[in-house]
Amino acid sequence: MTYCVGMLLDRGLVLMSDTRTNSGVDNVSVYRKMFRWEVPGERIIAVLTAGNLATTQAVISQLEERTKAPGERHNSLLETPTMFQAASEIGRLLRATVGERQEANGQRGQGRFTASIILAGQIKGMEPRLFLIYPEGNFIEAGFDTPFFQIGETKYGRPIILRGYDREMSMEDAVKLLMVSFDSTLKANLSVGLPLDLLVIERDRFAPAHERRIGFDDPYFQAISSSWGDALKNAFHSLPGYVFLQ
Repeated sequence: MTYCVGMLLDRGLVLMSDTRTNSGVDNVSVYRKMFRWEVPGERIIAVLTAGNLATTQAVISQLEERTKAPGERHNSLLETPTMFQAASEIGRLLRATVGERQEANGQRGQGRFTASIILAGQIKGMEPRLFLIYPEGNFIEAGFDTPFFQIGETKYGRPIILRGYDREMSMEDAVKLLMVSFDSTLKANLSVGLPLDLLVIERDRFAPAHERRIGFDDPYFQAISSSWGDALKNAFHSLPGYVFLQ
């Protein structure tokens, strides 16, 4: 399992993903689930993946044409005229890849090779856009009624974002909000784990405004985790007390 979030703000997009992949309790690995490509001054596009690792890696490999010699490769996402068409291309590849693996695995294995993808980015002259792409290849787009998407192990971190999100918030506050959401998920589910990957895409910049990997010894994430735990305890003790009726 994994946990990935893409968030739409007035100022741009903020993305975060974990890196844990496991096949049973004794086979835990670290794999990147955030990928980005850019044409300086023209576009920046990022993809977050969740689900069957072989399926998502196959989709990324097809996008980057890794079957070809390095000099012959070209990423189709860097050529699509709109983000909508980029979502359509990823949806087509995802649907085909899931279908091929399920067909090869037979009826008994159906459902094991599903995956979902968050697509985020901006092309010059257009708005920053955020899409959630389903295993069937169809997709939906975020707006300010639905301003963020989650994939993977979503339930533990969702209440944090719902309560804290504000479309006008700063990028820095958005990162802080996502760190609290991920910390809550890490505490509740062993299938989500550090390190985390963070990417901030500022409107009309077409290059990462901020990008980093958050490891086990990251002092800011440790401070967030500790302070959030203390704040929850203090908030709990400040609530009105319950009294048993005699």
